[in-house]
Amino acid sequence: MAAKLNIFESKWVNMVFEGRNQEYGAFVLRKKSSEYTIKGIVLAIVFFTLSIAAPVIVNIIKANLPKEKVVVVDDITKLEEPPPIDKNEPPPPPTEPPPPLKSTVKFTPPEIKPDEEVPDEPPPTQEDLKVVDAGTKTEEGDPNGVDPSLSEEEVGPEILTFAEQMPEFPGGEEAMREYLGKNINYPPLARESGIEGKVILTFVVGTDGKITQIEQLGKKLGWGCDEEAARVVKSMPGWKPGKQNGKEVTVKYTLPISFRLN
Repeated sequence: MAAKLNIFESKWVNMVFEGRNQEYGAFVLRKKSSEYTIKGIVLAIVFFTLSIAAPVIVNIIKANLPKEKVVVVDDITKLEEPPPIDKNEPPPPPTEPPPPLKSTVKFTPPEIKPDEEVPDEPPPTQEDLKVVDAGTKTEEGDPNGVDPSLSEEEVGPEILTFAEQMPEFPGGEEAMREYLGKNINYPPLARESGIEGKVILTFVVGTDGKITQIEQLGKKLGWGCDEEAARVVKSMPGWKPGKQNGKEVTVKYTLPISFRLN
């Protein structure tokens, strides 16, 4: 009889607490002990199963997520080496010097100012203007020369398309690819519409390493890709300027950037 006795049966609990205060907490705990035990076992099995299955579930979710859209920077265009210099070729003829300029006398246009701000400098007389022309400053020149206003404006530095030492991004080409990859943001409209393509930019690297005159070659890609490529190139740090015959020169540089959805 003792071997068949189950102490978890409710009748056993009723027998023990017969004639006693069943409002006491021990009676309630004993009464529901089997229920609590079963719930504990079920919860333990559930938590154990989740802990084992969690890594598998995470891997499945990651596999089903859309892949990130990235920007790929093409290899930088390599220009061919220039032809060798023929030492026997005669040098080009010297350029003709500009024609001499006429003499000018400084003439300040009239302007209303307080007396204390008026410079003590008499204006040119009519007799002076019969001999020389009015100008922004007084200069001696050739009476038979040309008017300074007709002379050519000052010509800026020559822009080369190739130099012995081309301009270089700080750290080299690999550093430039890394910079573009980190700073270019794929335009949302282009990403959502599946737009891919190439943007080819040209820009000028001055002798001070600054980037100017950013232009685009060929057909525009659109959807904000062209503007984004130009924005990042404009924000680049100063470059190492190009050199020709050991001297720093201004060089035009070409950079293709591809927008691809991986």
